[in-house]
Amino acid sequence: MKLKVLGLGIGMGVVWGLMVFLATAIDILREGGMHLALLKFFYLGYDITWPGAVIGFGWAFLTALVAGVVLALIYNLFAAKA
Repeated sequence: MKLKVLGLGIGMGVVWGLMVFLATAIDILREGGMHLALLKFFYLGYDITWPGAVIGFGWAFLTALVAGVVLALIYNLFAAKA
């Protein structure tokens, strides 16, 4: 069985993007916690604000999209040999 490369990438991107967005939104609404502030070092422009949540979604989507595509390509490479 082969994986759909773009399908896995988009699926992972949406899930990870929503997780970062929702975690940031919860942090904003609760006015607490600075653990997410560490994402500033990985995602350019990210901050614990509403615009930062959107920027975080974009970066998280992009990084998970790339990770999903690479994962599917590697899986398909080994699945073809089995």
